[in-house]
Amino acid sequence: MTDSNDADGTAEARAATPRTADIARRFIERNTGSPTVLGAETVFDGDIRGRGTFVVYGEVRGDGDIHGSLNLAASATWLGNIHAHQAVIAGHVTGSLIVEGKLEIGYTAVIHGKVSARIIAIAKGAIVDGEIETTSGTPIQEFEEKRAAAK
Repeated sequence: MTDSNDADGTAEARAATPRTADIARRFIERNTGSPTVLGAETVFDGDIRGRGTFVVYGEVRGDGDIHGSLNLAASATWLGNIHAHQAVIAGHVTGSLIVEGKLEIGYTAVIHGKVSARIIAIAKGAIVDGEIETTSGTPIQEFEEKRAAAK
């Protein structure tokens, strides 16, 4: 069925296709498989290396080499350098944060150290105390955290 104003049906196709920004945002929410979860009352002392999705609610004291996605919750603290393919950061990081793909920094995030990613989206209210670099050359995207209002 085509839109009466658009004989070739492109308006309908556009309406049925989600915007790229909507797809790219919150990539961890659409990940499948079982994540590796570090609970809120847990302190992990040592380096972490692995594949897949890592969700951290507790504290890590060591470096991370994540061949996949990292989701650092608002309750989480990471003391060490992090290298990940993708990341959503809402907690505290003291150390460098190097992300190969997209990095989303939430409004509750506090980062002390160098931040580097191909694409960076940062919420208003986030604190980054250090150099910020986008390796793709694209400008840093700023956004208003909508989830804060939903609480």
